[in-house]
Amino acid sequence: MLGWNMATDFSAIVLRTVFVYFVVLLVVRLMGKRQIGQLSPFDLVVAIIVAEIAAMPMQSQSFPIWHAVIPLAVLVLLEVGLSFAALHSRKLRCLLDGKPQVVIEGGKILKNEMRKARYNLDDLMAQLREKGYPSPDDVDVAVIETSGKLSVIPKPCKRPLSPGDLGLSPDPEGLPAVLVMDGEIIKDQLEKLGLDRAWLEQRLKETGRIKGKVILATLERDGRIRINE
Repeated sequence: MLGWNMATDFSAIVLRTVFVYFVVLLVVRLMGKRQIGQLSPFDLVVAIIVAEIAAMPMQSQSFPIWHAVIPLAVLVLLEVGLSFAALHSRKLRCLLDGKPQVVIEGGKILKNEMRKARYNLDDLMAQLREKGYPSPDDVDVAVIETSGKLSVIPKPCKRPLSPGDLGLSPDPEGLPAVLVMDGEIIKDQLEKLGLDRAWLEQRLKETGRIKGKVILATLERDGRIRINE
């Protein structure tokens, strides 16, 4: 009897965990890619609350799982609603995310801005070194973004040489189009390019490849197909 109860409890915990996992995954997907790539103060608060709510039904079987799902749904509506409103209101964006702050201008560190951002010199120097600029004198402008990351624009004499500096105007390279991934033909990409499955299969046949064995096939801008098996 004891073994049966333990097995039942174990199964219940596993099922609750799997259910909460997919609910949280859905929540994160609905909140958009921004929540994954960079966290503003508002996003960070939402992420912490989601984590706390999601943990409750997994820690205790006596906690009704719908008591977690409903708050998560409310958070999604709040996040999506405020994000949509912020698209049309700069004041709301500033309220939720704050404003970028210039901390270096013309190679000079702006102490007042550093103080407002509660950003110390060790943090500033560390991020400058990570970006390849050991001294503030190398920097024209440095900005603390709302995500907390430091954006650096070097002085002209410290910037890497570019084709434009040599008077060259190379054609845009763009990204290669992925036609096959993991042996599966990407139909949307073919349609976007005005091509079809028959064309792709013929090109693969010309190279002696079988579609199912191709891991990745891409179409370069010059018309060449690159294939990985």
